Amino acid sequence: MKIISFENISKVYNSHSVALDSVSFDITKGEFVSLAGKSGAGKSTVLKLLIAEERPTKGRVLFDNQDVHKLPQRELPHLRRKIGMVFQDYKLLTDRNAFENVAYAMEVAGIPDEYVKRDVPQVLELVGLSPKANNFPHELSGGEKQRVAIARALAQRPEVIVADEPTGNLDPINTMEIIKLLVKINELGTTVLLATHNKEVVDSLERRVVILDEGKLIRDEEKGKYIIT
Repeated sequence: MKIISFENISKVYNSHSVALDSVSFDITKGEFVSLAGKSGAGKSTVLKLLIAEERPTKGRVLFDNQDVHKLPQRELPHLRRKIGMVFQDYKLLTDRNAFENVAYAMEVAGIPDEYVKRDVPQVLELVGLSPKANNFPHELSGGEKQRVAIARALAQRPEVIVADEPTGNLDPINTMEIIKLLVKINELGTTVLLATHNKEVVDSLERRVVILDEGKLIRDEEKGKYIIT
């Protein structure tokens, strides 16, 4: 069952900047898809279109068979709760510890306290950070910060995790640990869309790869490699 569809999407910022050019692909529920390409290939634009942060110049983006750009403004927070976002720079609150960072995301979404107290320890355990629940971001390594960010994205039980260059600031060992965690999350049933320009990561996954180059979709392969010709 398709959960995400990009239908003939173009995004033109101005006459000198075409971010996406007639891009079409679907993602099935439960898939793990790498969206690969060099910096400036259009990966971040795809992600912004998915959460309705940007509007397409042409085409449609569907999530659960709904055109995300036809949703009323009041329904966008509900859409975004179904899509857990993970970023390269973590976006953690520096004055809150790991537990509080994850809890805050749930509180903002209006989730009752009893669920927050129950679920935060569970997601911290899932990402292997139970012993660091009381540590603040400055007391965590880069890999640990990214695990908190992933826990925060998971806390609202999203249908999809979208990770935008989540290993961009990490060394090779922490990079592979974060990728293993995303694979584990996928194996538990959550769809994962990973945007990356890291060839080693893409090749090691041996999962589906969608490759963008200068705004065009040039390759879409099951168990693919990161190849630009």
